[in-house]
Amino acid sequence: MKETLRYLAGLAGPSGYGSNSTAEQITEDFSCIVPSHLTAIITGATSGIGAETARVLAKKGVRIVIPARDLKRASELMEEIQKESPQAEIILLEVDLSSLTSVKRFCTQFLSLGLPLNILINNAGIFSQNLEFSEDKIEMTFTTNYLDSIFFIASKLLKSTSQGASTTCYVALSPQLEGVTGKYYADCNESNCSSLANDESEAQKLFKQTRAVIYKRLGQPAA
Repeated sequence: MKETLRYLAGLAGPSGYGSNSTAEQITEDFSCIVPSHLTAIITGATSGIGAETARVLAKKGVRIVIPARDLKRASELMEEIQKESPQAEIILLEVDLSSLTSVKRFCTQFLSLGLPLNILINNAGIFSQNLEFSEDKIEMTFTTNYLDSIFFIASKLLKSTSQGASTTCYVALSPQLEGVTGKYYADCNESNCSSLANDESEAQKLFKQTRAVIYKRLGQPAA
């Protein structure tokens, strides 16, 4: 209950930021300390939180790699970002995240660029009530449409796009988190995962099942 009230009130935590903090706000103090030549891959960056994350990180001098199925939309986003930040370096690479073949091709293309991968932000996500399968016979979900009323409620009670991107940018650039790994953050502060997320036995099961599926799709014997 206390955490819910803190979230609704937007109270700042130990980091100095809270649920109402925006990506712009939490990166204002990082401009002079962000290392040069950082490279970030951001999936799902053509809209929403992903696009805001790309915009803010690019503004801070981070080289942005955008894997996108819709290159036209990605190009439009690149133009928008570079209009605000003319020096921004943005690389567009085509990929369909529902296709293992496409993902492998993307990885090959990225490696051929000879760039470091300093930041990986897996932002892409889709959801559907129906069970569907990709070309690789792996389950995937499709984007669902929401009624205007749901959009209205979300815009009033949930975070804005800029607020939603704040924690991502905080974790990516905050000097306080250099060398920190294996932690969970919410509203720019360290938080606790659910008991299921911390269940080591479930994590091992998921890892083994995922590895088995990948090896099967690649036509290789399980390790």
